[in-house]
Amino acid sequence: MPRVQVYLPDDLHAELKKRGLPASELLQIALRAELERQDALDETSRYVDELVAEVGEPDQRQRAHADAIVRRIRDRSFHRVS
Repeated sequence: MPRVQVYLPDDLHAELKKRGLPASELLQIALRAELERQDALDETSRYVDELVAEVGEPDQRQRAHADAIVRRIRDRSFHRVS
């Protein structure tokens, strides 16, 4: 397994050590999550491009409706996390 050197701010390093957290494992988890997030964004972009090619650009009313749905999902997700 390759080794990678990572630099952490002093306060983050101190918290990591204070809590006895496994830095390597946490960084691997965080990196995998970010890669999956980027893959999902790329796939979403491809899907939207295909959809626009198939049915055309949404009008202002459709965009407003979609924005409202996104806000509801985001707010619900935020409340579950906090």
